[in-house]
Amino acid sequence: MNSDNLFRFLFQNRNVRGELVQLADSLDQMLLHHDYPQPVKQLLAELVAATSLLTATLKLDGDIAVQIQGDGPIRFAAVNGTDQQQFRGVVRMQAEISGESFRDLIGEGYLLVTITPKQGERYQGIIPLSGDSLTSTLEAYFAQSEQLPTRLYLYTDLQAAHCRAAGFMLQVLPVDQQKAKADFEDLVMLSDTLSKDEIFSLPAEQLLYRLFHQEEVELFAPQPVSFVCGCSKEKCASAIISLGRDIINEHIAEGKLDINCEYCNKNYHFSPDDLTALLQQM
Repeated sequence: MNSDNLFRFLFQNRNVRGELVQLADSLDQMLLHHDYPQPVKQLLAELVAATSLLTATLKLDGDIAVQIQGDGPIRFAAVNGTDQQQFRGVVRMQAEISGESFRDLIGEGYLLVTITPKQGERYQGIIPLSGDSLTSTLEAYFAQSEQLPTRLYLYTDLQAAHCRAAGFMLQVLPVDQQKAKADFEDLVMLSDTLSKDEIFSLPAEQLLYRLFHQEEVELFAPQPVSFVCGCSKEKCASAIISLGRDIINEHIAEGKLDINCEYCNKNYHFSPDDLTALLQQM
């Protein structure tokens, strides 16, 4: 499998576009320092693949945050991505995991998509969770936000030594809607035959040929996908300064302040001397 790449493709004679993302090393890097239960890992892996597809669909020039909030054992799950296909993700739990289905994990809740362009206004879309899968909720989001029929497929393969995730998507182009609908239905029927083994074992070119060998498909150059946390001691120091003098002095009296990054689990230690130096910057 071509590891950690997003592929975009177009059908020359159909009013439909598509995307394929295949993830391996980047997913391992994200999950390395977290001890999530297996169903939680699966949900987060699916959310990473979905965020990659969503980012490419929007032709985003900026940042995106895809969040799930619910009243189930998982209170909050989020993946932040960029137009450079760099991502980070986190899950916050409020109870022990007692089931494996989407609803067992999330309960009732919402999907929130927040788009922050480098230029222009911030946008946020919110919809209730739909069905019993992440894919059904995301398809409902596309229907509401872009009003374009979209079919989404998400796959995970989570082994003890190595984790993989993949996503495949078809979406109608905003032209000649009558023809596009018929084209979309034909191509979805073919895409429904895609197997988990194929999406994890076949390179993109072979995968598309297997599904659409009777179609003219233009496959564009891949875009690398990577896990980038982005945390640093300098960013933590800025956050500490924003707490104010009184709180910083309290931590000086306690003898330390430790900040743990929830995305990569890295710990940043600030000694009394470090904190005193920060006070002098205020």
